[in-house]
Amino acid sequence: MSHELPHNRTAIVTGAASPRGIGRVVADDLARNGWNVAIIDLDANQAEATARELAARSSTDVRGWGADITDPDAVDRVVADIEKTMPPLVGLANIAGISSPTPYLDLTLPEWIRQIEVNLTGVHIVTQRVVRSMVSHEVGRIVSISSISAQRGGGTFSKTPYSAAKAGLVGFTRSIARELGEHGITANIVSPGPIDTDIMGGPLTEERKAGFVGEQLIKRVGTPEDVAAAITFLMSPRAGFITAENLNVNGGHYMG
Repeated sequence: MSHELPHNRTAIVTGAASPRGIGRVVADDLARNGWNVAIIDLDANQAEATARELAARSSTDVRGWGADITDPDAVDRVVADIEKTMPPLVGLANIAGISSPTPYLDLTLPEWIRQIEVNLTGVHIVTQRVVRSMVSHEVGRIVSISSISAQRGGGTFSKTPYSAAKAGLVGFTRSIARELGEHGITANIVSPGPIDTDIMGGPLTEERKAGFVGEQLIKRVGTPEDVAAAITFLMSPRAGFITAENLNVNGGHYMG
């Protein structure tokens, strides 16, 4: 079996409704590169509005749904609707996530649990449900967002529980890549360095930007477009022989 992506295909992008987030740019970039896109976000109205905006400048179908990625029943309902109403579901970009700037000694157990729940368990819930669709088509592309924070042990904005969850995503992705490869499904990670988005605690000031780029080889803070380019490539037909990879998009902030 060739395991080739169909020409008319759909990708889910989670967390794509934030005006200054990576997910929105990923959804836009995928739509511009031939994917039909299903946006899933906690805010249904914002997801639908974002989808309408992106669809207006795309030749493909872009739609929005509201769902909490930590709720298996809600995820199942939304994915089932996408399967019924859109072309074959063979792509998934796991972008939804939350930050955690709390110092470890001040960290509460509820915050720890919430970080793992959203940044790791939620990715599993969405991925497992979408993979069932991919297996039926014998092809798929999965890309999830980790972080330089997982590699360096924090040091950007978010701290310990965020780093732990994002490190867990690397092991999770490599394991599903091993199990799902026989079905023509690739699974990869993109690990951004400092990116100017709201998950960094709001727009970065020039002072904060200077603090980040001091350790980098490329002397600027990254943009959502930098990350989206990597994700779109890993989800493209040309990336079918790349799996279980962790691609750093960090301007040389960390090598590993």
